[in-house]
Order: sequence, then C-alpha cells, then structure tokens
Amino acid sequence: MNNTRQDAWSQDEDVLLAETVLRYIREGKTQLEAFKEVANRLSRTPAACGFRWNASIRKQYQQAIQLAKKERKQADSYESFKPEVDRGEKDAGFEAAISLLEKLRHSYEAGKSECNDTEVLKLKAENEQLKKQLKRYQDAWLEVGQLWKWVDDHSDNKQAE
Repeated sequence: MNNTRQDAWSQDEDVLLAETVLRYIREGKTQLEAFKEVANRLSRTPAACGFRWNASIRKQYQQAIQLAKKERKQADSYESFKPEVDRGEKDAGFEAAISLLEKLRHSYEAGKSECNDTEVLKLKAENEQLKKQLKRYQDAWLEVGQLWKWVDDHSDNKQAE
C-alpha cells in the first residue's frame, strides 16, 4: 500500500518555490507575491505555498535568503534598467514592461530624496537671507514695543499733571 499523499510536494515543486521566492526577494518584492506566482504555476493556493515555504523550505535556504537580501541592497544602490523576462512566458513583453516600470518607479522614489550640490548651496543661501530678514523683523518689533512703552509712560505722566 502506498502512503504518499496525493497533494504531497515534489522536489521540483520545492525548488520552483524556493527559486521564485529568492528571485522576488532579490527584486525587492514581497514573498506573498511569490506565493501567488507559484500557486498559479502549480495549481495550489498561495496559502499552501506560504505554509510549505515557512514550514520546510525556508530553513534549508537561510544562506541563499541572506545573499538575495544583500543582492537587493546592492541593486538598490546602482539601479540597472534591464527588464527581467521569465523564459517560456506567453506574456513576456508585458512582464518585461512591468518589471521596467517597477524599477523606474523605485529609482524615481529613491531619487526624490536626493539633492545635488547646487540645490543645497541655493537652499543654504536662501536660508541665510531668511534668517537676516527674520532678525530685522524681530528688531523692528522690539523697537515698536519700546515705542509703545515710551508712549504709555509719557501719556501717564501727562495725565498726572
């Protein structure tokens, strides 16, 4: 009698799951997205893929996971715009376009926070001007306050007379 479950995972399915998850980690995508892709390919649920990954496979690929995370960080520091195409996909053109757009978005978001040196110098000069202007306004306000005090003091003196 054969005790193998009908829904048991094969070695090939485990490898496909591991390779897909590692690729998604390298690309900066989520593991949930990887589980969805593998689920579609293997006719399983994303939950089953996630359970298999967390219960069995992840432990065997700890070094590969760390390496994939390191590669992702390196790729973030120098973004290349080479689209990644899955071999054998019918919609490879769409996948390439989506991959390119995701990389462009990531690059754009990373670049928004960076300023070049000339912008920094302009902002520093503007900041200095604003500080000087603020100082003039504060000095003028103090002078107006002193004038009001003088006016109050002299009006009190005239009323006393």
